[in-house]
Amino acid sequence: QVQLVESGGGLVQAGGSLRLSCAASGGSTISAYTMGWFRQALGKEREFVAVISWRDGRTDYGDSVKGRFTISRDTAKNTVLLQMKNLKPEDTAVYSCAARDGAALMRGDKQYNYWGQGTQVTVSS
Repeated sequence: QVQLVESGGGLVQAGGSLRLSCAASGGSTISAYTMGWFRQALGKEREFVAVISWRDGRTDYGDSVKGRFTISRDTAKNTVLLQMKNLKPEDTAVYSCAARDGAALMRGDKQYNYWGQGTQVTVSS
């Protein structure tokens, strides 16, 4: 059983930056997992943001964040980071970390087995 805890959300002005963290614990083979970030704005469906392979660091990004967001991992701390730059009001959402047991970089939220509780990101105009 993998536990995920997000932190780092908050309120920021448009054009600003935030860094989200996702601390993972409880998985004996976490190196075999891929870790994703998703977001859900009020009244909208959950949206894929980014994913990273824990084993080799391969990444994939959603089109709306490509070039502005960077996902990375700290294997020593079992933490996945999401650096967000040039934030826009449309980035406002609850951001959730997710994990799946497998090497493929998947964009579908139903492919993920474990989820954190989410952290709110609000971008003011």
